[in-house]
Amino acid sequence: MITKIDDLPDGVIGFEATGKLHAEDYRDVLTPAIEAAVADGAKLRVLLVMAEFDGLSGGALWQDMKMGVSHLRAWDRLALVTDVEWMVHAVHLFGWLTPGEFKTYPSAERAAAVTWLAGPADADD
Repeated sequence: MITKIDDLPDGVIGFEATGKLHAEDYRDVLTPAIEAAVADGAKLRVLLVMAEFDGLSGGALWQDMKMGVSHLRAWDRLALVTDVEWMVHAVHLFGWLTPGEFKTYPSAERAAAVTWLAGPADADD
């Protein structure tokens, strides 16, 4: 399941994902928020919080790939907040495939992730 996170700085959109993700999660929650931000001309700065992860259905994987490439130039920053170690390792191995900048943060540093996402374009930390 994916739920939208409110109360983020302007220009940052966020989502919390738990359990197994399905195509409906993308269609009903993630995609509309991404599409609205792109329609407003925004560069995508996305916070993704994952306390647990039980996988993706085939439909969710397809929706994820479509969303990633459909607005390839719009992606600016993505911060993954998780304590799931294999996800952190996967990002370090395959994060270069993600458009824009991609950083991981442990759950205790969620505020730092939001600060980085909301920061100026040339901020490295």
